[in-house]
Amino acid sequence: MMRVDLNADMGESFGAWKMGDDAALLRTVTSANIACGGHAGDADVMAATMTLARDGGVGIGAHPGFMDLAGFGRNRMMVPRATLQNQIRYQVAASIGMARSLGASVRHLKLHGALANMASEDAVLALDLYEAALSVDPDLIVMVLAATAQQDAVKELGCAWAGEIFADRAYNDDATLVDRSIEGAVIHDPQIAGTRMVEMVKAGAIITQSGKHIPAAIDTICLHGDTPTAVQIASSVRGALEDADITVQTFEGRT
Repeated sequence: MMRVDLNADMGESFGAWKMGDDAALLRTVTSANIACGGHAGDADVMAATMTLARDGGVGIGAHPGFMDLAGFGRNRMMVPRATLQNQIRYQVAASIGMARSLGASVRHLKLHGALANMASEDAVLALDLYEAALSVDPDLIVMVLAATAQQDAVKELGCAWAGEIFADRAYNDDATLVDRSIEGAVIHDPQIAGTRMVEMVKAGAIITQSGKHIPAAIDTICLHGDTPTAVQIASSVRGALEDADITVQTFEGRT
């Protein structure tokens, strides 16, 4: 029986600024990557989003990124490595502490935005960031961009991990994501997103813009919460998977 998890980045509102429809997404996904206050989110938003996830039986993950609220964590930044590691520890600890106060727990880690993209190209950076997170909680399951340097890093660490692909992003031939500045990098059509996810899960491979198939460990599919059609894409992807007899459930993690 084929099975896959659906995850979404959320908890990205900040104060009076609202981002995405977390409540609607949480009715469809099985894992939630909740911002830790670095690129987005605040204490109230984190608590509210975690409460919804807890009540809906959705797996909770810490979603740290660059400390870059103005740029939403999507600007590549040069930060001293030790400082960057401490910023990851700071965000993960905040996530774990908030969840614990709500009677919930953080089960996984997923890097955000530019930091995640940089770690997908640089295994040493990925290793340093994951070691920082695991120093706070060694039992975290690390969600990695499948078939990239992130996956090399978790295999070296020997920690629990889950391979991720994206429903709403196009791929380069090295399994990295097409830069958002390039036309076609973000997929907005729900039907296209659903169809391509069934193809990739059944093939056990990332299918790139050029049509290349890259064998990949596909444990979870990401649905970005900040796109205009996020809720529709989530519904389309889940429906397409279930119609193809692919079970949607929270991932368990690999070692």
